[in-house]
Amino acid sequence: MDKVVATAGEAVADVRHGASLAVGGFGLSGVPNVLIQALHARGVGGLSVVSNNCGAMESGLATLLAAGRIARVTGSYIGANKEFARQYLGGELEVEMIPQGTLAERLRAGGAGIPAFYTPAGVGTQVALGGLPWRYDGAGGVALASPPKEVREFGGEEYVLERGIRTDFALVRAARGDRHGNLVFAKSARNFNPLAAMAGGVTIAEVEELVEPGEIEPDAVHLPGIFVQRVIGLSPEQACAKQIEKRTVSARSSQEEAGS
Repeated sequence: MDKVVATAGEAVADVRHGASLAVGGFGLSGVPNVLIQALHARGVGGLSVVSNNCGAMESGLATLLAAGRIARVTGSYIGANKEFARQYLGGELEVEMIPQGTLAERLRAGGAGIPAFYTPAGVGTQVALGGLPWRYDGAGGVALASPPKEVREFGGEEYVLERGIRTDFALVRAARGDRHGNLVFAKSARNFNPLAAMAGGVTIAEVEELVEPGEIEPDAVHLPGIFVQRVIGLSPEQACAKQIEKRTVSARSSQEEAGS
């Protein structure tokens, strides 16, 4: 089945107001920026987003966040996103923060049809006991806190129950993909993109290099096409438009300074 869609706008045309989205990316790596920009252009809002972080440097999900299009975030990292912190502390945004490994497994479990699982991560903390602030009231108080979770003992150790995540849509970015939706991810972009893709009811992938079926060796496929419903091929300019979050240079050695 040829799953290629002509434009990003067409690919996200049925994402409705209030939809839930699993979005791939790790930092600035593997972020589906073209699909996010197309979603921004549509003007839909009230979105519930599941992603490791919520964008940075005014790119990725930060575009939707700054426009007030996101109502809820499930993630594991706020980082240096000051607008994220401002909206959260100001009571404008509901945020569920969970351990990063738990987030990854909740996405994978949802995609694999596993409704819940037990993990030791978070036992004895507010992750399990409840009370984490999901929403502030804008005056320093907590308007909505996380509920307690079930804890059971296995082999003398305690484990907390976590639920698998399923979303209406998933937006991901791959280094290569074919018309059947088989995807290959590059390095750090492989961290959350395959898991987000599995969790989506309708998964849309933007690919930097679109190839014909059979051009990707079966053993090289990171995510099979059964998890992907739509594919858009990026232009060379779109594929190369990648940012660097922090630029640093190494300190000059004493020998280099002596020779200068």
